[in-house]
Amino acid sequence: MTGFTPSDLLGQYQQVRNFTEKLCIPLETEDFVVQSMPDVSPTKWHLAHTTWFFETFILKPSSTNYRPFNEQFEYLFNSYYNGIGEQFPRPHRGLLTRPTVKQVFEYRDYVDNAMVQWMNQPTGPANADTLLLGLNHEQQHQELMLTDIKHVFSINPTYPVYKESRFNESGSLTPISWHDFQGGAFEIGFTEQSFHYDNEGPVHQQIVPSFQLANRLVSNQDYLEFIEDDGYKRPELWLSEGWSWLTKHQLSHPFYWRMQDGTFLEFTLQGLKNLDLSAPVSHLSLFEADAFARWANARLPTEFEWEVASKQVGIEGNFANNEIFNPIAHADPSNKLQQMFGDVWEWTSSSYSPYPGFKPADGAIGEYNGKFMCNQYVLRGGSCATSLDHIRHTYRNFFPADARWQFSGLRLARDL
Repeated sequence: MTGFTPSDLLGQYQQVRNFTEKLCIPLETEDFVVQSMPDVSPTKWHLAHTTWFFETFILKPSSTNYRPFNEQFEYLFNSYYNGIGEQFPRPHRGLLTRPTVKQVFEYRDYVDNAMVQWMNQPTGPANADTLLLGLNHEQQHQELMLTDIKHVFSINPTYPVYKESRFNESGSLTPISWHDFQGGAFEIGFTEQSFHYDNEGPVHQQIVPSFQLANRLVSNQDYLEFIEDDGYKRPELWLSEGWSWLTKHQLSHPFYWRMQDGTFLEFTLQGLKNLDLSAPVSHLSLFEADAFARWANARLPTEFEWEVASKQVGIEGNFANNEIFNPIAHADPSNKLQQMFGDVWEWTSSSYSPYPGFKPADGAIGEYNGKFMCNQYVLRGGSCATSLDHIRHTYRNFFPADARWQFSGLRLARDL
């Protein structure tokens, strides 16, 4: 990376690290240690792991004088980097009462002080690329902290409130309209000289046939009509694996919907609320998104269609910076493309696979993205738990088809 002074990097570092800890302010000590399912990590673990990243990939390699805060943390807070060494089993992270929450915050302070010294060295930081990767890595974990604590709170029958929101239920939505996009050969991937993940490149030409894209996201009202039309009971709408998953788990509605007195409510980070019918539907698996699209006589867009369409609009929307932490309806009645960014991650029909010519980086850092290019699907656009300065038109998120605990929704596409 070029164009960053040590002062710039220090400012970015402090901003990201401070926002992580700001997200912890509403939590009590007991909230930091719970792991409610294997995909969820305790908040305490996220705080330590993001710190471990800077210690492992910057401080240890860069300074012979650096002394780790605790040698055992290399094992405890390694997520999946086999090049670093063995990892404590992910499903058991919630069993670790020690180190304490207090000790984890002390660990963060210890590493932060060392990082400031590293950034202020006379020669400047030698590997700013790794620093920027670490900051973007921490922003990903900020999002996971929010989605994970939402799941933790959701299994509590008292439905705790993480943070009250100033937004109430929204007004009515206009019907979906369609934007036409003429096909052709398009340049796909990140082209600028600034930070991006390796899976956003190399830039390449992609043939994209003509298509239509819905002007807005699918709403809770739209999805409720799918449910009322027996959408969860009609195997012809579902992929085979999706139908097996559905029947195995006996599912009949989105992840955080709750039926009470014959009416759907929704659990949010503001507690249990009336279902906002105008808000984008969220916490859907790929299977559910795909089934809804079939029911609506449409389909999910490919990630290439999404990228082509998204370049018509700027990156703005409901992000974590707003501190609403819930998808909200867009009040604009116009026909323009709305909510391409923020609110919910949008499922695509594209398998998460390497672009032509992709090669992961050497060493353990190369494990960041490439080794997950199997049995995952791409999502685009960011969510209400994503930081605004973290997202790009070319950003490729990915999850397995049955993942539901993230803020994931959909936008419809059709052949033109």
